[in-house]
Order: sequence, then C-alpha cells, then structure tokens
Amino acid sequence: MSKKRAVIGLGNTLRRDDGIGILVLESLLALYKRRHIDYLDFGTASFDLLFKLQGYDEVLLIDAIDAGLAPGELSIFDLSRMRADKLQGAISSHELNLKSIFELARKFKVKAKIYIAGIQARDVSHGEGLTQALAERKEAIVKEVSEFIDARFSVIGDR
Repeated sequence: MSKKRAVIGLGNTLRRDDGIGILVLESLLALYKRRHIDYLDFGTASFDLLFKLQGYDEVLLIDAIDAGLAPGELSIFDLSRMRADKLQGAISSHELNLKSIFELARKFKVKAKIYIAGIQARDVSHGEGLTQALAERKEAIVKEVSEFIDARFSVIGDR
C-alpha cells in the first residue's frame, strides 16, 4: 500500500513575505508537480488543517517563519523531532503557528509524519509582493523544497 502524501502551502499573500509558502506551493505545482502528492493551499491555516492532516501519512508544510535566520533562509525539519520549547522562536503569523501545530498534533494524536519547510521572512506587514531578499531567493527555495520532496516522498516513475 502506498503512502498518502501532501504538500501544504501556508501564508497570506497580502502580508508581504508571509505569502512565500503559497508562492512556493504555486511554483511547485507549475514546475515540479508529482502525481502521487496532493498539493493544498491552506492560506492562513485554520484548525481545519489539523483534521486534514489526519488523512495523510506524510505532510510537508511550507510557511514563512521568524526564527532569527537570514531573510530567505530555508530550514526543513521533522516536526516530531522538535520539542515545543525549541519552536518558540519559529513562529508564523497565522492562527496556528508551528508551536500550536506541534502541540495540537500531539494532543489529537495526528499520525502523519510532518515536515516543516520554514522560510525566514523579513517583512510581514500589510502589502503585496515579496521583499527583495525573498524574491531573489524564491527560485532557489523552490528547487531546494523540490529536492526534499524527491528525497523523502519520491515514487519510481512518478513524473
């Protein structure tokens, strides 16, 4: 039986760099779509996300974070290997931040293996378009995330 997998973009494109998760998801769909993976736009993540996670074996969440990294720096990690206190600084600007997702996934016994592709935001104020720092890194971020998907989620003969 094959595993059910999803790539989920989070973010708000009306809050500058906060939209990077959605923009990366759109680029993955246009350039690197895999048949056996569901691609979902969850915008500003509501509690519905936790229920959606229940239907998958593996999930990659793509989101802007504030973790004290250089703007546009990508960090991909396994949520189950993190402790809640380590996620304190790695926050998104949504209803559910990474720490909330971590805590609720444990509370609701979500069985999906959850990976986070966190992209350091520079500016999440109201406005459209990425800052120059993220716009310049977007293509490289998409490629790195695609390579992660190939390494972790790949099925022979998928493309």
